[in-house]
Amino acid sequence: LPPLSLLLLLGRPLLGAPGQGAGTWSRFARLPYPQDQLFLHDTFPDGFLWGAGSAAYQTEGGWRQDGKGASVWDTFAHRPATQPGSASPGPAGGDVASDSYNNIFRDVEGLQRLGVSHYRFSLSWARLLPNGTVPLNPAALAHYRRLLDHLREMGIEPVVTLYHWDLPQSLQDTFGGWASPVLPQLFCDYAELCFRHFGGQVRYWLTVDNPYVVAWHGYGTGRLPPGVQGGPHLGYRAAHHLLQAHAKVWHLYNDRFRPTQRGKVSIALSSHWIKPQRMTEKNIRECQKSLDFVLGWFAKPIFIDGDYPESMRNNLSSLLPEFSEAEKKFIKGTADFFALSFGATLSFQLLDSRMKFQQLESISLRQLLYWISSEYNNPQVFIVENSWFVSASTKRDDAKYIYYLKKFIMETLKAIRYDGVNVFGYTVWSLLDGFEWHRGYSIRRGLFYVDFQSHDKKLMPKSSVLFYQKLIEKNGFPPLPENQPIEGLFPCGFAWGVVDNYIQVDTTPAQFLDSSVYVWDVHQTKKLIKVDGVYTSKRKRQCVDFAAIRLQLSLLQEMHITHFHFSLKWSLILPLGNLSVINHTLIHYYQCFAGELLRVNVTPVVALWQPMAENQELPVPLAKYGAWENPDTVQAFVEYAKFCFTSLGDYVKFWITMNEPPVKNLTYTAGHNLLKAHAKAWRLYDKEFRRSQKGKISIALQADWVEPACPFSRNDQEVADRILEFDIGWLAEPIFGNGDYPEVMRTWLHQRNSADLYNFHLPYFSEGEKKLIQGSFDFFALSHYTTTLVGWEKEDALKYDHYLEVQMINDITWLHSPSRAAVVPWGLRKLLKWVKSKYGDVPVYVLANGIDDDQNMVHDKLRVYYIQNYINEALKAYTLDNVNLQGYFVYSFNDKTAPKYGLYSYVANQYEPKPSMKHYREIIDNNGFPDPETPELLCPEEVASCSECHFLRNRKSLLAFISFIFVAFIVTIFFIMYYSKRVERRYK
Repeated sequence: LPPLSLLLLLGRPLLGAPGQGAGTWSRFARLPYPQDQLFLHDTFPDGFLWGAGSAAYQTEGGWRQDGKGASVWDTFAHRPATQPGSASPGPAGGDVASDSYNNIFRDVEGLQRLGVSHYRFSLSWARLLPNGTVPLNPAALAHYRRLLDHLREMGIEPVVTLYHWDLPQSLQDTFGGWASPVLPQLFCDYAELCFRHFGGQVRYWLTVDNPYVVAWHGYGTGRLPPGVQGGPHLGYRAAHHLLQAHAKVWHLYNDRFRPTQRGKVSIALSSHWIKPQRMTEKNIRECQKSLDFVLGWFAKPIFIDGDYPESMRNNLSSLLPEFSEAEKKFIKGTADFFALSFGATLSFQLLDSRMKFQQLESISLRQLLYWISSEYNNPQVFIVENSWFVSASTKRDDAKYIYYLKKFIMETLKAIRYDGVNVFGYTVWSLLDGFEWHRGYSIRRGLFYVDFQSHDKKLMPKSSVLFYQKLIEKNGFPPLPENQPIEGLFPCGFAWGVVDNYIQVDTTPAQFLDSSVYVWDVHQTKKLIKVDGVYTSKRKRQCVDFAAIRLQLSLLQEMHITHFHFSLKWSLILPLGNLSVINHTLIHYYQCFAGELLRVNVTPVVALWQPMAENQELPVPLAKYGAWENPDTVQAFVEYAKFCFTSLGDYVKFWITMNEPPVKNLTYTAGHNLLKAHAKAWRLYDKEFRRSQKGKISIALQADWVEPACPFSRNDQEVADRILEFDIGWLAEPIFGNGDYPEVMRTWLHQRNSADLYNFHLPYFSEGEKKLIQGSFDFFALSHYTTTLVGWEKEDALKYDHYLEVQMINDITWLHSPSRAAVVPWGLRKLLKWVKSKYGDVPVYVLANGIDDDQNMVHDKLRVYYIQNYINEALKAYTLDNVNLQGYFVYSFNDKTAPKYGLYSYVANQYEPKPSMKHYREIIDNNGFPDPETPELLCPEEVASCSECHFLRNRKSLLAFISFIFVAFIVTIFFIMYYSKRVERRYK
């Protein structure tokens, strides 16, 4: 086992007992973060069972066909919508549904395509015994024999449910259904018939599905058939009879059929998961009670002692029926495995809110599995129903369904590998779209799509079919080479940097610049008192007078970085947007800051403009008159850039014209002008400043990766490509490509405008403007933070972009930050490969890469993980993909200027290095991830460039000659004086 698995297994109990599950919440609160939340690349145990399921009423249809009797669901679905107690699930209910009754071969072919080992389905009691009792319906008998025969031919194991909610209506009318003590024996008679006719081909039997829903909502609340609103008393009585019925059937099979058929019998118990609002002992007790009232209600009598949970006995008093001692013994142990149903049927749907006991519902399958293992003595667990749902409009690319499936299966794998839970099988719900109980046809849960309006009801595979099929083939999520970290070094001269959007500017003069005279009042106030009218001489302002610079420099030096990236404030340097008013104090501060960076061998990387919320960080007059919509802003930017090049160019050799232009909030006209402004500034530097200043300049674009939500879907791939062009290509293609906007943008906007859906005009460049913009770069600078999944099927209106026809999807197995930013290191590598494929072997700098953290997170572990793995993916891009990567910068410097993103915390006016800073420093010192067996790469020490230094380095010979002349002059003077004194003494 990997070390994390061993660590977790050491902390779990070997044997469970009632009440021991209460330790689940505290255990999972203590698990190592973020390691425990990472995706586990591993496989399931050999022989693990993979399957899919369905229920008779949901899929069979044929409600009057071949002598079938009416079930309570038939009656319930046909009630008028206004009738009290009616759920009105749909005008047709399950009358036809997926028509599986007439499509056995179709369904089995779907199973064969999946490659499943088992198929869970239910027998229709009302089809086999139309009146609930004899006589037997021969057509139904033949139907289920055909299904079992065909499954056997395909090598698929049947898992058969005797009762999945569809009680014969005649039993409800005659006896009152499960509220009657007669039902257990009638159910046992029905089961005997099934065992006798089908038992030779069935190894796994389930007596009842989800007795909680049958009892509580069928006879208590009346939300579901038979719709009896009998209150808690009748609900608990129905459950009592369901338990007795189950036990009777188990003993029947155990005594009469097990010796020859050698099968196993259990009951499918459904549960939710619940978490405390706060981690207090009282809340944990309430969570334990919630599970007792739903799952424990049935599980404890069967798996422990034949009686209800103590918390139910204590809280319900006379409401809860009593078992005699003989009944307890009869019920105890009547399950050969623990059959668990978990997902969209109960969770957030049919769970009675009163049974949450004011705690929070959750969908953590892993924690539920651990609780079951702890509470019920580590039973063998068979997950017989699990999945989520998508909207009825989703047809083929069911990305949301896939990622919930991926989450649940991943949690099952972790429960096995990390927690030691004995899970031996997993069943997706369901094989095909069907009638979804109280939700009718408003949602879909099938792997295969069914058009309910069509006559032939063909099965059309959704993307989830391919996902599940490949998962079964691999028996899980085996480690892949691309998932493994690599060892290696970045090239000599690689730029290691950190970002601070705007440096801390403090132009307060130091005390040494104050010409006033003060007297120290040592007797009374103990303070300095200014002496009026008395002044001292005033010295010239020096860079060392700025205390803020010294502090920031010391922190940067502590990190061992080679580059520091920050942005100038256009709005403060030129408040009116032109050269009529210049903030010389601020310019002097920037000169000092850049000069001091060079002195400590840190290269300043300076952006001329970075948009911020207030006025986009433009001078007020420019922001007031259209901002980038106004063509005059282009020329104003060029004048500002020229001033900065002139004032700061001797110190700054690494320029960014515009840092992270906000493409999500830019109009096409604004983007058009912004590109021209960048290009003109670049051409200006190239023509007038590059030769003397010897710097480089480009634009920095925000570039988060976009991945198709369904990797097998061509439609989703097209959407992902479209978003990349709109998000990155919009500004990148004119500069790094052909001088014009991406063809994808023009084509898409033309289609949308032609359809009169929108009226967005993408401007055109003249030939001269194309030449101006194309090639206006020295490198490709990008900021990358996360990865987004996109699809074309509309699923969630709140996350759907109608303009680009794109659905944003969340992979819930990904690690997320407190702000819900996804941590997806491989997205950076894919992005870098995309840049190379689009724009060639251009030098690339990752100019910002970072994640937010929670101040309460222990030891800054999320950011440590983030930095380690994103840099490793950058190394893969450099080493394996030959991307011309030349630098990497962490965002951000400190929490004061970028709260929750900093490598330094800022508390009570003090900066403290976080563990992530020290980890980043270690990577810098190693220049990557060295292989211990590989000789150390020795790089010549580089010195940051400055004009004075450059002057001296190029004139070393002259300096040596001057030094020689100076020394010779001193020696000559010394000898002249020495011999002069000797001559004077001789004559004396």
